[in-house]
Amino acid sequence: AARGAWTAARCSRGRGRCCRCSRRTGSGPGAAAAAAEKAPPAPTLYVQLHGESARRLEADEKPLQIQNDYLFQLGFGALWRVQEEGLDSEVGCLIRFYAGKPHSTGSSERIQLSGMYNVRKGKMHLPVNRWTRRQVILCGTCLIVSSVKDSVAGKMHVLPLIGGKVEEVKKHQHCLAFSSSGPQSQTYYICFDTFTEYLRWLRQVSKVASQRISSVDLSCCSLEHLPANLFYSQDLTHLNLKQNFLRQNPKEPGGLQSMGLFTKLKTLNLSNNHLGDFPLAVCSIPTLAELNVSCNALRAVPAAVGAMHNLQTFLLDGNFLQTLPAELENMHQLSYLGLSFNEFTDFPEVLEKLAAVDKLCMSGNCMETLWLQALRKMPHIKHVDLRLNQIRKVIADEVDSLPHVTQLDLRDNKLADLDAVVFNNLEVLHCERNQLVTLNVCGYFLKALYASSNELVQLDVCPVPNYLSYMDVSRNCLENVPEWVCESRKLEVLDIGRNQICELPARLFGDSSLRKLLAGHNQLTRLPDGRERTSVEVLDVQHNQLLELPPSFLMAASSLRFLNASANRLETLPPATLSEETNSILQELYLTNNNLTDKCVPLLTGHPHLKILHMAYNRLHSFPASKMAKLEELEEIDLSGNKLKAIPTTIMNCRRVHTVAAHSNCIEVFPEVMQLPEIKCVDLSCNELTEVTLPENLPPKLQELDLTGNPRLALDHRTLDNIRCFKIDQPSAGDASGAPAVWSHGYTEASGVKNKLCVAALSVSNFCDDREALYGVFDGDRNAEVPSLLQCTMSDILAEELQRTRNAEECMVHTFIVTQRKLGTAGQKLGGAAVLCHIRHDPVDPGGPFTLTSANVGKCQTVLCRNGKPLPLSRSYVMSCEEELRRIKRHKAIVTEDGKVNGVTESTRILGYTFLHPSVVPRPHVQSVALSPQDEFFILGSKGLWDSLSVEEAVGAVRSVPDALAAAKKLCTLAQSYGCRESLSAVVVQLSVPEDSFCCCELAAAAAALPPPSPGVFAPAAGVAVRERPADGLGAPSSSSGLASEMSSELSTSEMSSEVGSTASDEPPPPGALGEGSPAGPSEPRCALHPGGAPGAFQRQLSSATFSSAFSDNGLDSDDEEPIEGVFSNGSRVEVAVDIHCGRARDGERRRPPEAADEGAGAVEDEPGAARRADGAAGTMGRRRGNGSVAPQERSHNVIEVAADAPLRRPGGYFAAPAQPDPDDQFIIPPELEEEVKEMMKQRPPAPPRPGPAEPADCCCDTPL
Repeated sequence: AARGAWTAARCSRGRGRCCRCSRRTGSGPGAAAAAAEKAPPAPTLYVQLHGESARRLEADEKPLQIQNDYLFQLGFGALWRVQEEGLDSEVGCLIRFYAGKPHSTGSSERIQLSGMYNVRKGKMHLPVNRWTRRQVILCGTCLIVSSVKDSVAGKMHVLPLIGGKVEEVKKHQHCLAFSSSGPQSQTYYICFDTFTEYLRWLRQVSKVASQRISSVDLSCCSLEHLPANLFYSQDLTHLNLKQNFLRQNPKEPGGLQSMGLFTKLKTLNLSNNHLGDFPLAVCSIPTLAELNVSCNALRAVPAAVGAMHNLQTFLLDGNFLQTLPAELENMHQLSYLGLSFNEFTDFPEVLEKLAAVDKLCMSGNCMETLWLQALRKMPHIKHVDLRLNQIRKVIADEVDSLPHVTQLDLRDNKLADLDAVVFNNLEVLHCERNQLVTLNVCGYFLKALYASSNELVQLDVCPVPNYLSYMDVSRNCLENVPEWVCESRKLEVLDIGRNQICELPARLFGDSSLRKLLAGHNQLTRLPDGRERTSVEVLDVQHNQLLELPPSFLMAASSLRFLNASANRLETLPPATLSEETNSILQELYLTNNNLTDKCVPLLTGHPHLKILHMAYNRLHSFPASKMAKLEELEEIDLSGNKLKAIPTTIMNCRRVHTVAAHSNCIEVFPEVMQLPEIKCVDLSCNELTEVTLPENLPPKLQELDLTGNPRLALDHRTLDNIRCFKIDQPSAGDASGAPAVWSHGYTEASGVKNKLCVAALSVSNFCDDREALYGVFDGDRNAEVPSLLQCTMSDILAEELQRTRNAEECMVHTFIVTQRKLGTAGQKLGGAAVLCHIRHDPVDPGGPFTLTSANVGKCQTVLCRNGKPLPLSRSYVMSCEEELRRIKRHKAIVTEDGKVNGVTESTRILGYTFLHPSVVPRPHVQSVALSPQDEFFILGSKGLWDSLSVEEAVGAVRSVPDALAAAKKLCTLAQSYGCRESLSAVVVQLSVPEDSFCCCELAAAAAALPPPSPGVFAPAAGVAVRERPADGLGAPSSSSGLASEMSSELSTSEMSSEVGSTASDEPPPPGALGEGSPAGPSEPRCALHPGGAPGAFQRQLSSATFSSAFSDNGLDSDDEEPIEGVFSNGSRVEVAVDIHCGRARDGERRRPPEAADEGAGAVEDEPGAARRADGAAGTMGRRRGNGSVAPQERSHNVIEVAADAPLRRPGGYFAAPAQPDPDDQFIIPPELEEEVKEMMKQRPPAPPRPGPAEPADCCCDTPL
């Protein structure tokens, strides 16, 4: 419709001729002129971005060009793709065109309400007043009633509504009484035609009448000119017109040139109106005290602004200003001048004459040098804000002191050294995120010092700051605490975390004013032994090297409420008291990741007010019931990662407990936590539970019950329908054998302190086919809608993109950009971070190694463990990225003091938040690596995870955990104990890439003609392990034996789930299938991934099957007492590894006689995609009984002996196990004959010796089944 209207508009504007119009109107200019008079005017075109205000297109603007430019800016690179995206109807949530101005009920009501209604003026009981039908308008702060019937012009009655009232008239239907305020108030009665109109007017007028000041908000209303009726509000004092499209056209009535009519206006907001030029009309408003013209692409300020003598606040942020007019000095009352995010390279000279301005706001400009001499000329300036510039040096120029500056903000610059001694009255100093090595500050009046995220090795404050109350020098290179810190008398908060401090001075704890001490992530080996009372309330000493806490530490810390000593080497705890009475008020205790034993548990009873207790990943074997009973105020307890066999039953005494986490223990009995009235979350995953006894009525507040990773657990799901988030290993016996054993995963999610889960995880181990996998983590910060949408849509979008392009980076980029469109209206105001990891083979080289492609936006990131060391695959785009900051400045976005774009998000690349476009874009960072045997696992984590754990610590914590689920659980538990209060999500994908997972052969044309392998059966790109022939000389089956087969590509994945990796077939090949005419010969090199191109080639691959924990227990069947050989269970996941067998007939090999089929039969395809089976007499497999016993045939004795060997341990934590036989291809023998059969097999003669080099080999290698 928009394109059609655009074509019509072009015809009417005379920019081109339309053939259809010419045919209809005949020929000749006369006919065309007549048709033009009769035809209605062509509708004006409007463009709307991200569901916000709609802008009218100019005469020279082309809709399709605008749309293409927008899509190119998003990140699409090819024109054909841009055109394809433009045809999608969902692109309307990003960019939309209208023929005619779009109607918005909300904005139109705010502009004005109007209609023809029955009106009566004056009191109802007076007979002289009668009902008459009049035009009624509500605009601004006034009710406007026409004096003449059916007239909208002429004299109008105006009723001011500020301070008035609106009341319902019960005697008349749909009638309201409007009254003004003051002694001469008037009343109008209006009867509306419908109840809907009645409610609309009542709601809008009530808002106006309830105001105490005469204020009108017309922001985001797509206004091009001011409503004519707005000028009836002569008493208007506050007018908000931001984010419109107001124009300065003198020929159009109601434009900005009419602003002078508001003679009482005090506040005017014209920001984000794309003005281009300063509106001169506002300079004639004498009463104006505050003017905001930010983000209007202004390049100059006219000299006429000097006429605004009463102006106190002047906001010019987010423009392209380089200079200011000298006439600004006439603004004697100007106290605040906003010049942030412009193009200034130095201080404007006129600032020296603005004596009332006390704050210099010039952040985000282009200053490279700070000239203190210029500041000396501005003695009225007290607060200097120069953050986000490019300042590299500070030049004093013989300036001895600057006593007038009390606050200095130099954050996010490029300073290497800072001597701030000249600011001798400085109270607050911000110099975070520079490159400072030394810092000197004058301490006479210093109250707060912020110097984190630098490279400080020396910090001098002289004299001793007696007024200093807050000091943050974290994330530096300090080796000790400066001496003057201990002498500061009023210091309340000290953050020295993430330095290289080895010892804390004893005087620091004796300071009576210190309330909060953060000394985590240092190199402390001990704490001071002082026995003096300390007033510290919050102490954080996590991630140090503490072996013990001082014996009298907790007795002296009588005010301590919070203690975090996680990630140390503690083996015991000091007592809180030496008697039965205790003065401890400790409420939160975090001791995760230490070496604590059972001896420390009785000491916890000295803290009766304990509410939160984290003792995960220690060496606890038991928690005495008598000690648990004394912690009556306990609300949250985490005992995960220990050796506990039970949770004490006395936890019932802790009636306030809402969270119990005890995963990764040895718990066999489900604790009695379901009787607790406040219980919300129970995590007992990765234990040894066998059954769960639940009450009939579950706790009303229960939100999460996690029982995953309990392989012996049998549970009736019907009793858990009312639990919102119930997690257990799902039965999957009917699924396909799934992902190859090259990878396996585990993931977990945890809500934040507000019990709102704002993260989501994605895990698709069989993405597209068995050769691919997809994993993702999504973080919505404080919203849950966007992560849920991303979890549901991104896998499908990536699958579609894989059909369009083979380039991994382009595919990922397009996936994220299309997801931006798929978010729809939710993405217009909300957003979220995301990371995706895709494992697949190179589509150009399917025989190459696996490739891991990671893409991320926001702070969700991926790290790969290679050779035990972390290899980051993601990048976080924030303000500290220089190229991102340049882009933000170029688009004139405002970065607030908390480092967020327009106060919304600190990430410059993120999904959603489309209203921040083009400052915030969805284009991801993409990185691909080829997987190798040195790659052990990779981790995907949300923002909270990486804010709490470094990549080195995360990798080190996961390497020692063989189970992927337990590893993911551990990461989240550590993050929570280290201080994370946000929602968390972690995905751990363990890798087992074999040495020969890359191709070394040349693909022949015959191999290209093979049908594609079916999912779950063959993955030519799957990781494999082809072993050498055993030294015992057991005979290997030939290439045409029963072990050699080609599975049909049409075999369903559900059929393969029951076979558990078995690829054996018992059909004989057609005569001459593998003879002299075979296309493969000994001269053709082959590898594990490409054993041969002929249809008769045999492949066996890694496979896996997932069983229900109710039916499987580490390889045990329901009737067995011993595990099945070669099956390794990881939680509820049973991994079975099968090798690819490279068996090919050699050139010149004589044809096998038909009787050779007794040794086995190979299946040869005579039609693509079709597999034939032979008679069952030729099979090598026996039938398996329900108890797992197998009776092999006589000529398969080597299979029995190989299967009896212990499975080999793989680097990724799984066993390379023999494949399980197919139940349909086995003989069943009675159990009593099993031993006899085995003895008979042992008495068989040994296999013939391995053929020499001159003898033709039946098979190129031998692998156990």
